[in-house]
Order: sequence, then structure tokens, then C-alpha cells
Amino acid sequence: MAQEVVEQLSDALMEIGALSVSVEDADALTDRERALYGEPGMPPPQMGWTRSVVIALFSDEQSAAEVGEWLSDQSEWAKSLTVTKVRPVPDQDWVRLTQSQFDPVQITPEFWIVPTWHELPQGANRVLRLDPGLAFGTGTHPTTKMCLKWIASHPPSQHRVLDYGCGSGILAMGAALFGAGVVDAVDIDTAAVSSTQDNARANQLDALIHAGLPEAANGLYDTVIANILASPLKVLAPLLVGHMKPGASLVLAGILERQADELIQAYSPYCKLSVADELDGWILMTAQSSH
Repeated sequence: MAQEVVEQLSDALMEIGALSVSVEDADALTDRERALYGEPGMPPPQMGWTRSVVIALFSDEQSAAEVGEWLSDQSEWAKSLTVTKVRPVPDQDWVRLTQSQFDPVQITPEFWIVPTWHELPQGANRVLRLDPGLAFGTGTHPTTKMCLKWIASHPPSQHRVLDYGCGSGILAMGAALFGAGVVDAVDIDTAAVSSTQDNARANQLDALIHAGLPEAANGLYDTVIANILASPLKVLAPLLVGHMKPGASLVLAGILERQADELIQAYSPYCKLSVADELDGWILMTAQSSH
């Protein structure tokens, strides 16, 4: 389906009773597949796929089967569209099915991230209870794992910690769990701020974690953590380093192996950044403040 028709068709399907509409790349898993979104701060390579498949969910098979007849009655924009497949969706416990995809995540033998519906694993002495939500950070991504592992091996006892780009608040909570005196968790996304507040409260760490928009970061910190992506990390170099006390630790993630030199160069005027860990093609970079 041509790109220019996708939005018009999606809106029309919702108008005639579709419960949901999703769009997929018709060339996915072929040599013509193209990435649609770029990194934050960078324009997308294109606004939509060259060819798309639109999938609509209806409450019953009869309603879905009538879409073909409805298309044939539309104006010229829909004349070239055809229904390629109608299939039933099995009646399942979708909540339980979704939950089954998220198992406890081991950070160290004693430190685990555990969804609320799971029993605690044996030997889990330090635990964060965290369910999937709107904000990034459930402990499954390599960047999050490496940051949490670093926190566990460098306990920020009584430290003042800044989690810049907090997402779900998982790193802020990890710092609080390992002894931080206070954690400022900031994000440009208000949903992430709310998620951090809710998760901190659920883990009884809200007294230690102050969540807010980026302007809530103030003063100097013993530890500055930012798990974002390479492009914004480069732009944020002077800001992040400017929040570091003398001798403070800087922990950066969201960086691919091939981007290491770019980050080293971006931070070279301020500190000596180096690779501290690697997992599945992602790296963790750290530095100590010298100012």
C-alpha cells in the first residue's frame, strides 16, 4: 500500500468500527526493508514506509469480512486496495500472555529486577519490583543491565546521584537501593517522571528519589548516570560534566561499540572517558571528574 494512503485508510477503518489499527512495513525481513526512525534529535530518514500493510482488528469475523465490500464502495483513493487476508484471533488470556514475556532479570547473584506477578527468585536479597510500562527501563536491555551492574559494584553510599533521562526510574531506584543519600531523577518526558514517581513509591524508595523535568537537576553530584543514546549524550557533555563534583563518577550508556571514539572525543575537553563494560554490542563508558 502506498504511503500516502495509509493514514487515510487507518482513520477510515477506525470510523467504521475497527478496535485497533496497526501499520507494518510490507518489505520487512527483505533486502528492501528500511529503518523508519532515527536517533533523538535527528530527523527520520523518511516519514513512512514505501509500502505498508495495514492490519485492523474487529470484534467479529463478519465485520472484518465486510471491509472488502466497504472498500469497493469508496472513492478513487480506495479503488486499488484489497483485503489480502481475514483470520480469527484466538481467544486468550492476553494479560497472562503478556506477563509471561517478562521474567525476573538477574543483575548479580543477589540483585534482581522482578515483575510484581512473579515470586522472588532464590537468593534474591536485593530486589526492585518493576512492571513494564510507558517509560523505558525494565532491566532487560543490555544498557540498563550494565548500568545496574555498575551501581551494584560501586555502591553510592550516601552519595548525591543524578539520573539524567530516568525513564522508568530503574537506575535511580538501583542507586537508592544501594545506599545513595538522595537521587535526582530527571527526564524530558512527563510520563517518565510520573512513572519514576510511581515506581519509587511502589518500592518504598520515594523518600530518596526526587523526580522532575531536567531543570530539577541542580548543583553538584557524586555520581552522574545517563542511559540515553550516543547523539544526545554528545550534546549533553558540558551539562553532565558540569554537574559533577571533583572526583565524581560519570556513567554513560545507550552507546554502540562503534560509537566509542565519538563519545571519547566529545568528552575529551572535560574528562577521560573509557569503556568499562560491553554486552551484546552495547558499551558502558565511565570517567572520573578532574575539576
